[in-house]
Amino acid sequence: MSGMKRTEKDNYIIEKYKEDEKMMILIFAQWCINHDMDALQLYRTAYPEQTENKALLDSMEKTVPKEESEEISLEAVQQVLQLFGNDDLAFVMQQAAEEQGKRK
Repeated sequence: MSGMKRTEKDNYIIEKYKEDEKMMILIFAQWCINHDMDALQLYRTAYPEQTENKALLDSMEKTVPKEESEEISLEAVQQVLQLFGNDDLAFVMQQAAEEQGKRK
């Protein structure tokens, strides 16, 4: 059955999705850096059943100091996360941001 064979277009779509997912993770990691938050801790809070996230660790190596970063709004990161089905992480980010706001 030829319907099971991946086409060049299928491969392109899969690769594009992976690239977009990496960008989403990098945006999340950079937002955490910019707001003095621990990306790994937020991720563990949102997904306690998951083991270490290699993609997140890789992305954290690509972040820049917050002084060198453009501002990234909480809303923008949450929208990107939700596009990839990371509603729990978006919620945990919201809680962390609210808690941080109370401490300032």
